[in-house]
Amino acid sequence: QVQLVESGGGLVQPGESLGLSCAASGSIVAINIVGWYRQAPGKERELVARINNYGTTYDDSVKGRFTISRDSVKKMIYLQMNDLKPEDTAVYYCYANIYTYREGSVDYWGNGARVTVSS
Repeated sequence: QVQLVESGGGLVQPGESLGLSCAASGSIVAINIVGWYRQAPGKERELVARINNYGTTYDDSVKGRFTISRDSVKKMIYLQMNDLKPEDTAVYYCYANIYTYREGSVDYWGNGARVTVSS
């Protein structure tokens, strides 16, 4: 059973930094696309950043402030968030397309990490 578990959310003031981590576990053969999405109150879930075979993509609202990275050996996905703004307040979800022998390539989601930016 594949699981994605986020950690690192919390409450910060505007302008501060916060890092999110996502640990993948289970009978994983390969992790393909990875990404972070977020869902603010009353809004739909949106892409924040993604790494795929073609490179790295960021939403315009976080370019220059957020950095996504991965450690394929440790099966970890990271999101470093700098210069946080109140509009970054949301629940952040880790995403990965993972290949297992049993299921093939499947999209998995973490349960979410709440980030609140407020003074």
